[in-house]
Amino acid sequence: MPAVGRSAAFFDLDKTVIAKSSALAFGRPFYRDGLISRRDVIKGAYAQLIFRVGGGSDEQSMAKTRDYLAALVKGWRAEQVRQIVRETLDELINPYIYAEAAALIAEHRAAGRDVVLVSTSGDEMVRPIGELLGISDIIATRMNVGEDGCYTGEIDFYAAGPNKVVAVKELTAERDYDLAESFAYSDSVTDAGLLSLVGHPTAVNPDRGLRRIAVERGWPMLEFRHPIPLSRRLRERPAVPVAAAAIGIGAALAIGLALYGKHRRARRAAAALAT
Repeated sequence: MPAVGRSAAFFDLDKTVIAKSSALAFGRPFYRDGLISRRDVIKGAYAQLIFRVGGGSDEQSMAKTRDYLAALVKGWRAEQVRQIVRETLDELINPYIYAEAAALIAEHRAAGRDVVLVSTSGDEMVRPIGELLGISDIIATRMNVGEDGCYTGEIDFYAAGPNKVVAVKELTAERDYDLAESFAYSDSVTDAGLLSLVGHPTAVNPDRGLRRIAVERGWPMLEFRHPIPLSRRLRERPAVPVAAAAIGIGAALAIGLALYGKHRRARRAAAALAT
């Protein structure tokens, strides 16, 4: 069924499209190239753990994370960051893209919707991930870059919580989206406002806070469990239209499971031959 009017599908990135934190994923090459210290790596991992266990993050915590991020990257060369991301994207991100998310993105495109990636991570990280997924519309954190090509320690736009709502509303006004016919997907309670904007919100791998809200408001919930490299997707699969009220996720899950099983069998066979 074709989309009614002009609509969009907004996807959070971490734990919704990919099975890890995009910012933490690049911690190792950032450490290797001297951009961050071992203490920064540990502190970032601990903060992520607290965020997940705590079921989300309040505005005060988000502000602290924003300020820490600004101080951390001050003086980094923006081009160096982009180069690191380009060089490590296939290794650090590609294998962790959820097959179910990739299938949903393809279905929304087949239905004529714009697909927008909305992430708190930096634009330098999110945009290449979007390109990997074939997504050119990106809402992400933008760091200020000085005339010397280095980050100044200021943040032009912090794409977290309420700011995601602001950015989506601006894009909606610019493109005349019908939000009642649009979709949104996220795992975090901090994106409850974003999910509330659209007529078809879905909680994906929801944290404790978002799960509670989803139950209260009757929002659909999905569990994505099968990260797999994009190169292993079933490219010849016929496009499955997205229904106006809900997505036929069964086909996506079946494809994801089949591809995941094939991938694991191939790895086991290779291991057996190696021994």
